[in-house]
Amino acid sequence: MADSATIHSKPLLRNLLQVQFLLKKTFLIIILIAHSASALPNNHRYNVGDSVPFFVNKLGPLNNPSETYQYYDLPFCHPDPIIRKKETIGEVLNGDRLTNSLYELNFREEKIHKTLCHKKLKVAEIAKFRDAVIRDFYFQMYYDDLPLWAYVGKVEENWNIEQNTTKYYIFTHVQFDAVYNDNQVIEIQAFSDPNHVLDITEDVEIDDVEFTYSVNWNVTSVKFENRMNRYSKASLSPIRQKIHWFSFINSIVIIFLLMGFLIMLIMRHLNNDLRKCSNIDEEEDKEVGWKHIHGDVFRCPPNMPLFSAVIGTGTQFLTVICILFFLALFGVLYPYNRGALLTSLAIVYALTFVVAGYTSAAFHSQFSETGWERSVLLTGVLYVGPLFVTVSIVNTVAIAKGTTAALPFGTILVVLLLYFFLAIPLLAFGGLIGHRFRSDFSAPCATKPYPREIPPLAWYRKTPTQMFIGGLLPFSAIVLQLHHLYASIWGYKIYTLPGILFITFAILVVLTAILSIVLTYVQLSAEDHQWWWRSVLCGGSTAIFMFGYGIFFYLRSNMDGLMQLCSFIGYNACICYAFFLLLGSVSFRASLIFVRFVYRAVKSE
Repeated sequence: MADSATIHSKPLLRNLLQVQFLLKKTFLIIILIAHSASALPNNHRYNVGDSVPFFVNKLGPLNNPSETYQYYDLPFCHPDPIIRKKETIGEVLNGDRLTNSLYELNFREEKIHKTLCHKKLKVAEIAKFRDAVIRDFYFQMYYDDLPLWAYVGKVEENWNIEQNTTKYYIFTHVQFDAVYNDNQVIEIQAFSDPNHVLDITEDVEIDDVEFTYSVNWNVTSVKFENRMNRYSKASLSPIRQKIHWFSFINSIVIIFLLMGFLIMLIMRHLNNDLRKCSNIDEEEDKEVGWKHIHGDVFRCPPNMPLFSAVIGTGTQFLTVICILFFLALFGVLYPYNRGALLTSLAIVYALTFVVAGYTSAAFHSQFSETGWERSVLLTGVLYVGPLFVTVSIVNTVAIAKGTTAALPFGTILVVLLLYFFLAIPLLAFGGLIGHRFRSDFSAPCATKPYPREIPPLAWYRKTPTQMFIGGLLPFSAIVLQLHHLYASIWGYKIYTLPGILFITFAILVVLTAILSIVLTYVQLSAEDHQWWWRSVLCGGSTAIFMFGYGIFFYLRSNMDGLMQLCSFIGYNACICYAFFLLLGSVSFRASLIFVRFVYRAVKSE
């Protein structure tokens, strides 16, 4: 017997060692992400006169953050040849297209009206500039990994009694104000000088246009480690601080009220029901509705492969968000750490497919030893499929418009390789481990061979009403933080409070779990035993409110155009769909724990 146990334990030990090796490898990759994403002071030290990395990036209309173009799509002064910087996958996904320029901003070298170039503007080039000015174009540059912006031009409207005239100008001079501490760059700003403009109202060729720039340096006591605090302070005005704290306190009040309601519900109703169940009197037993369905409440839900895939994918997204919060709270993901967020998201999402495969296979195998492969397969396409369709549509529009949101072929190839040669093997490996270490579903009550008929339900006990309640309350607790998040994703505001965002996310998860328990208890009290799918729908319904608020946000903004509309609707739908799966998984887990606890406490007859 001992030899047999030893023989059977060897495969188990081998699998445990494989899991341990995979976890160590995953942790090492996350550490490498953190190391590569963080900016070390040793990499940003310069002597007087040293060349500092300077790149022009992109430009676009102020109201459409997704509609950006390459800097030299406008006829600015450009070097020969134009050299593209090698970019990370996150930078490409973010629409960054960094290239070299004629600007020379050497460390601590001041310049006054330095000539950038002399250029002859043709009629077609003037028309391009005028269209950019009409659409309120701005441009973005990077100096020592610090972002800076300035406007392309301005519009002047002259009102008089006889006629109204509109003049269009482009700025021909850029003022750079840089700040340093010892041998490091701390801050830089760019200003388009309104005193140096060129009138481009008429379609007339201009033979000689001089573009110039100036550089001014000042010293500061701010340390290099704190140089990003300037962007944080821009988002921490007193009014905005009050809004953040009001949102936080509002969420805390709501969660405590709901927790109090849940405790009162259990104390007054559930304990009373349990006392009735322990009574032998059958007439009193008839009053307890949820006790009558003990033989059906643990019945396997319909379409188990899809249900397992939803649970697995939702657990994966919960893991991804927790890891990203971990990186943000430890300073790896900070404002304008160019492309770091999307790079981390892509790699972490690919790595966590092992979590999705393990969860879906393990859950499916609790009910059936066969068919878990289909659950794992559905897990691999449940979110990636709609995401692929959305990205394809948006990318087609971006290519037609010529924007930087269009993904190059090389980036598409890298993403596909990352999915097929990293995510899919990890998904299969997780599925095998989940099936290998499967356990039987421990139901406190035996399931009857035939399902019990569900009595007619009142309107407030049906799925649409419960979804409305289950989504509205958590949404009301996060709506203010959601507004700031949308303003950061689809605007130019900087979200620099990962701690508050993490607390808000934790509140959202706890509220979803509490409401799921309450709504499941209400459903079981009506002798409705089909709670499995409904718990997922009620928990995920918060994402429907999030998507609706996104439409409201778009209509209230100044965004317009086909490119911006496709990007906003498509990617916002993908984000909300991910939250639907995540919150649906959390909701089901909470309901399952509650149902097991309740029926385990019932005295079996």
